[in-house]
Amino acid sequence: MNDFISAILLGIVEGITEFLPISSTGHLLIAERWLGARSDLFNVAIQAGAILAVTFIYWRTLWSFVLNWRRPETRDYVAKLAVAFLITAVLGLIATKLGFKLPETITPIAWALIIGGVWMMAAEKLAAKHPERTAVTWRVAILVGLAQMVAGIFPGTSRSASTIFVAMLAGTNNRAAATEFAFLVGIPTMYAATGYELLKTFSHGGAAGEDWTGLAVAFVVSTLVAFAAVKWLLGYIRSHRFTPFAIYRIALGVALLLFLPAGG
Repeated sequence: MNDFISAILLGIVEGITEFLPISSTGHLLIAERWLGARSDLFNVAIQAGAILAVTFIYWRTLWSFVLNWRRPETRDYVAKLAVAFLITAVLGLIATKLGFKLPETITPIAWALIIGGVWMMAAEKLAAKHPERTAVTWRVAILVGLAQMVAGIFPGTSRSASTIFVAMLAGTNNRAAATEFAFLVGIPTMYAATGYELLKTFSHGGAAGEDWTGLAVAFVVSTLVAFAAVKWLLGYIRSHRFTPFAIYRIALGVALLLFLPAGG
């Protein structure tokens, strides 16, 4: 397939799946089987495109952190975002130093999709049994940081799904509040990951071999598609549960196991 069209399609896949709780990494690994494998920098950079879309959507919230910095509740919330990010960053660096690599076969992704789908339905049901709570506690912040790392290690888990539902189970059981905290934590996390990959690429002389045109196209497409997807999701969760996403995950996971029984 033409590399330009391939880059556009991968950007669309990333833009749709990065913030829907269905695993962008898992979908990209699956898509690359037919569209061609890309570099780690390409995959991280188009994820950053989706994060840029969220930055645009939450720019008023981010700016309010600056304007209201003197307020104790603002400093407390920002500190929790920082702790969640630092936990992910430190553990991510440790995993990188240990030489961890994402699996290249479909089977673990399929099982992660299925298990994650079942867990999502159970988690939302459990969270609904408690009085609604919008506050983000330190326990929520710490667990969200750990959840991001787990999602990074096991493709198919979904960063958004793991962080949102960990937050809901840990006490922030209001869907909108849990989603907002999870998405805001993702902003520095993915920007840092992109910066790290850029530094690694240039320091190892890999810049010459990178398809920068394809990367730029996919980045722009991912940003635009993610903006629309997140806008839709934030409106959807105000009055709907995440159950359809859980069912989709389970159905996709089962289909992958049936059609690719050996892992592919």
